[in-house]
Amino acid sequence: MSVKNAMTADFLRSAYGGESMAHMRYQIWGESSRKDGFPNIGRLFDGIAYAELVHAKNHFNVLKEQVGDNTVAAGAVFGHTGLVDNLQGAINGELHEIDQMYPVYLETARFQEEKDAERSFRYAHEAEKIHAKLFQDAQSSAKDGKDIGSEAVYVCPICGFTEIGDNVDTCPICGAKKEMFKEY
Repeated sequence: MSVKNAMTADFLRSAYGGESMAHMRYQIWGESSRKDGFPNIGRLFDGIAYAELVHAKNHFNVLKEQVGDNTVAAGAVFGHTGLVDNLQGAINGELHEIDQMYPVYLETARFQEEKDAERSFRYAHEAEKIHAKLFQDAQSSAKDGKDIGSEAVYVCPICGFTEIGDNVDTCPICGAKKEMFKEY
């Protein structure tokens, strides 16, 4: 199915740009975390970086028939300081997506009856809520000078749902089987 409405297409491109930048930023911050002696927070950044890639690919794939050059404008957190500040940047970015970006994009896709875009936005919106909480918990540990626990980080390759530990049989967002999850 092709995207019929220009506004939804613009929102998909914007979300693609933002998720792509988050993917790269989290990879950079994950590497920095490991260098600073926080390997488990580094793994968390890596896992959520992959989840952001999943979101970017979902948005990109909804636009599969929209071929051509487009300028993609998206807000992004920039900066590379210390671990606690990097985690705050991640929290701020996730909260922006949860509170500002995805609610508008999702309602627009619903209003314009763009079912594929609606699903892509809904998957990202629900996963970002979890990411914000995981980053907040990690920041709380980092403020005390402690790394998070060493349990593996699991990410759903369909919707970007992320969890620490092997706690679900199916993804609570999209229903994918846990055997599909990518482990960090």
